[in-house]
Amino acid sequence: MAFAPRRICVNCLVSLSKRSSVSPISSSRSVRSFTSTRYRAAFAPPTPESLGKAVPAKEYKRTRKWLRRLGYLTAFGAVGYILDRQFLASALTRSCRTFALGLTVALDYKINFREEPWFADDVAEVHARNAQKLANLLRHNGGLYLKIGQAIAMQSAILPPEFQKMFSTMFDDAPQNDWSSVRRVIKEEFGREPEEVFGISFDGDPTKGVMERKARASASVAQVHWARLPDGREVAIKIQKEEISKQVGADLFSFKVVARIYSWWFDLPLYTLVPYITERLNLECDFQNEAANSKRMAELVRQEPRLRDRVYIPVVYDDLSSKRVMTAEWIEGVRLRDKDSITRPWGGGWRAGSPGSHGTPLDPPSTPLPQLQRKAQSIDASLKPDRTYWKGQNGQGGLGLNLTEVMTTMVDLFSAQMFMWGWVHCDPHPGNIFIRRLPNGHSELVLIDHGLYIEMSPSFRHQYSLFWKSMMTFDNATMQKVVRNWGINDSDLFASATLMRPYEGDHGRISKKFGQISSEKDRKKRHYEMQQASRKVVREILADEDKWPKELIFIGRNMRIVQGNNQYLGSPVNRIKITGNWASRALAEDRHLSSGERWRYWAGHLVFKVVLLGSDVWWWWARVRQWLGKGRGMDDDMEQSMRKIAEGYGVEIQHDVFQG
Repeated sequence: MAFAPRRICVNCLVSLSKRSSVSPISSSRSVRSFTSTRYRAAFAPPTPESLGKAVPAKEYKRTRKWLRRLGYLTAFGAVGYILDRQFLASALTRSCRTFALGLTVALDYKINFREEPWFADDVAEVHARNAQKLANLLRHNGGLYLKIGQAIAMQSAILPPEFQKMFSTMFDDAPQNDWSSVRRVIKEEFGREPEEVFGISFDGDPTKGVMERKARASASVAQVHWARLPDGREVAIKIQKEEISKQVGADLFSFKVVARIYSWWFDLPLYTLVPYITERLNLECDFQNEAANSKRMAELVRQEPRLRDRVYIPVVYDDLSSKRVMTAEWIEGVRLRDKDSITRPWGGGWRAGSPGSHGTPLDPPSTPLPQLQRKAQSIDASLKPDRTYWKGQNGQGGLGLNLTEVMTTMVDLFSAQMFMWGWVHCDPHPGNIFIRRLPNGHSELVLIDHGLYIEMSPSFRHQYSLFWKSMMTFDNATMQKVVRNWGINDSDLFASATLMRPYEGDHGRISKKFGQISSEKDRKKRHYEMQQASRKVVREILADEDKWPKELIFIGRNMRIVQGNNQYLGSPVNRIKITGNWASRALAEDRHLSSGERWRYWAGHLVFKVVLLGSDVWWWWARVRQWLGKGRGMDDDMEQSMRKIAEGYGVEIQHDVFQG
């Protein structure tokens, strides 16, 4: 192809020479003219004028700008993530995760909370998937989020059943931090190493104490280590997890923001409760506050002759405690949840109590102290002596205690807190209660974990006592007067929620309401209407948010857990009678009243004790049915009745929530 133009040019010249009659000179001129005009013009570059206006080169400024912004954002996010993780224990990341989930859940409900959801078969499916999302968030974030989950679970009676089932697993059960983290917390609090603070040694020094570096128990906020001090005292050292102090501010702020948005979005009067709940949770992270609560409760028990020989509060050692570290007396006992160990025959010998109970010191360890010191060199060594002699030679024995006595002490204690002292322990789940056997063969209840308390004002405590007595005597006028002062419109509903059984003081109005609602046939429509009715229940109970006593949040949790403990033990006591008796007695012994008023309440108390005999008839009837295998006791019968009544209000109760 490179030679084709040359052949074409020669042929053209030959053809022209044959056909032309001009001389060779003129022919050469025509050739030159041909080449200098046509060919030169064909290959000549265009003039600048013919090209038009010059177009500037494309610089992609907008693309580069957005890429630059993306790069800055990525770099800023990476640096922020690293700083957040290193210095804030991922507090900001946890908050972002919370806000993102809160937004998706809120949108899901806005779109699908209707009789025929767009992206679900029914409302129950919407509840189930969002409950699962929320539970996953709480477990993923851990720490104080588990405490927040428990705070939400306190109000589980007004939550859909899908949420109740999910929150029934929101317990303090979390992985423990390693020893290096524990060491840093102790050094930050006391300015010294653990060896100096507690006088311990990990090198086998026989003049020092010992401490287990592996925690005996680990919860969402703290973990507990066993130790023996140089003077022989055995102590429980409660150490706050290192990340909690960095996370608590952001976690509580996120909780308040999400609660605020949800209260507004779903038109529920709940936000006024949130500041009070967050204040309690914040105080629960302050171990100096917990130590003060413990000492105050110990003094109240000591001054009450009806309880001082039946209840014990562990001693707290202030010189070894701080805001994030609390050292208290080590307790040897049986957890309330271990019903078999409480009731099996006693094998510890005549007139002997279980280890550590009043009058029974801790036995010398079966392993000599020097050997314990040598074991301390192993990081995973279990150093605490194993005291199981009270189980007998075969190891199958127990405390040999009566469950009726154990449960009576428990109901007496928490009733005294509510009605007599106004100082209420709000986390009485089975893990926080130990049972020991006294040398006289009676039971002793040990109450631990004093982080969550509420204080009732004298006026509110008086009103609450009056409310209980009015319920027991069907004094509807007095009861309605009290609850109106609390901003509650439906006194019967609130009475039923308090008793955890249907209150029929107003001619069975609640049962009639249930009958009307239960006539719906369409399942989806009925389920949706139940949810709407549940929201109405909340508005009826919280009719006036400013008047509603915030203390009722935690008092209700206390009573429901005590009821759950009674059911777990087989309903051995008439809980309603015992509680009502303390309420009436508190009115008669109230020092804030005049002597004339107290005498009037004393007279009423004597009449009230006769009225309580009616509840005894009911209790014994339930007890006989229980022995015959026809029921599980009075509290269980009350719960089943309350389930039916609550269903009429759109509330489905899962009582397992209250047992943890």
